[in-house]
Amino acid sequence: MVVCINSFGINGMDGYCVEVEASASGGLPGLDVVGLPDAAVRESRDRVRSAMKNCGFPQPKSHIIINLAPADIKKEGAIYDLPILVALLKITGQINSDISDCAFIGEISLGGDARSINGVLPMVIKARECGIKRIFVPSQNISEAAVVDGIDAYPVNGIVELKNMLNNQIEIKPAVASPASADELGTFIPDFSQVKGQLEAKRALEIAAAGGHNILLIGPPGSGKSMLAKRLPSILPDMTFDEMIETTKIHSIAGTLHRDGLIETRPFRSPHHTVTAVGLGGGGSGAIKPGEVSLAHNGVLFLDELPEFSRNVLEVLRQPIEDASITISRSGQNCTYPCSIMVVAAMNPCPCGYYGDETHRCSCSEMKIKRYLNRISGPLLDRFDIHVEVPPVKFEELRSSEVTESSAEIKKRVDAAREIQRKRFSGTSTLCNARINAEQFEKVCVIDSEAEKTLKNAFDSLGLTARAYDRVLKVARTIADLEQSQVIRSEHVLEAVQYRSLDRKYWSGSADK
Repeated sequence: MVVCINSFGINGMDGYCVEVEASASGGLPGLDVVGLPDAAVRESRDRVRSAMKNCGFPQPKSHIIINLAPADIKKEGAIYDLPILVALLKITGQINSDISDCAFIGEISLGGDARSINGVLPMVIKARECGIKRIFVPSQNISEAAVVDGIDAYPVNGIVELKNMLNNQIEIKPAVASPASADELGTFIPDFSQVKGQLEAKRALEIAAAGGHNILLIGPPGSGKSMLAKRLPSILPDMTFDEMIETTKIHSIAGTLHRDGLIETRPFRSPHHTVTAVGLGGGGSGAIKPGEVSLAHNGVLFLDELPEFSRNVLEVLRQPIEDASITISRSGQNCTYPCSIMVVAAMNPCPCGYYGDETHRCSCSEMKIKRYLNRISGPLLDRFDIHVEVPPVKFEELRSSEVTESSAEIKKRVDAAREIQRKRFSGTSTLCNARINAEQFEKVCVIDSEAEKTLKNAFDSLGLTARAYDRVLKVARTIADLEQSQVIRSEHVLEAVQYRSLDRKYWSGSADK
């Protein structure tokens, strides 16, 4: 006799079907697991047998072989505990109902309780695609599973309750998605109204949000660079449902969901400068896990103290910034994770932080400053569309009672500019001005004759690279969108060039140009 139980696994960003087959044969009682299992899967037999014993379930009296098909794909993790247990209960006659339209995923404890696992959302999505009608997951993961329409998700607290439900002895209703609000979660949302002064930096962040541009903030310690960066998500457009699903999938696979359910606010990731290349880009010795660039997908990646990051770690950013995805290759494994991110970086102008500060004397030599700044390569610097200086806030500004503009007011202008871009790029894969491709460039970035003269003068005098030229025009396109202008005018170009001059002011003579 052979029974087959539906389950699922994770391969990169997507789930895949796994059939848990159980066959009874003669010989001494025992349990073998085949189908390319890793150590955690092989240990399932001990967890399952202990759970059955401690819950009073009769043990199989014959030799049982469990096969995880397809057998040529390595199975990892403890997610197959639950389907293996159900297979044993089915083959020993302890479950009599038809469960061919059901799927099971989850880890179980030695006492028979269900434990949470990673990657539930992509597996439930795959289950729906495979025609599964009911899926059983640990109760800790039920809010995550319930967001998928077209499939009933049932919470599993323990194996006794599961057995009784499958035998129709008790009734458990499928979960219904109920997203929590920010007030219910007690989440504090930083607002631009709390920022005193820094009008130029606020304007630059508004432009960055309107066009999805990467931005570099340069200023002395305590000038408010981190404070400004943390408020950027508050003016970004609301996430679409598809963006919520894709972002939640990544965090589900990585096991970083702070609460079960759908991620509804744009991520803000701020890794420490000691992060490794694997930590930033993803990978690992076992299963390939998403890194910080993917965890920030559809949100903001904030790199504070940019020159303190190691050179090889910063170079990991090149592919994600250009392609909005990152491909990780390991022995026998290849995985691509999406990472459509806004990169916001902050740094001091010199090691002591006070170069150019009117109130503090800089103690760094010219050679020391150049060595510090040259930690950032020219090619990486060119990938920041906007560079803006963040000067110290004056006492009068700090004590001012003037009510500053709130994030909600700024967001209205950002949303209006993004709506223009949505209509402009309708039917294409481009989502914002920062992602304008070469084919669209000439058609989208239309400039008048005066603006063209201004751009030529800036290109010649500042020695801009071809990439910097593209960035200037893309930023100018966003500034024009904020002003509801179809054509890029001279004043738009002048403001955009202003946000490119810092790389030549600080990095003149830099290596890696």
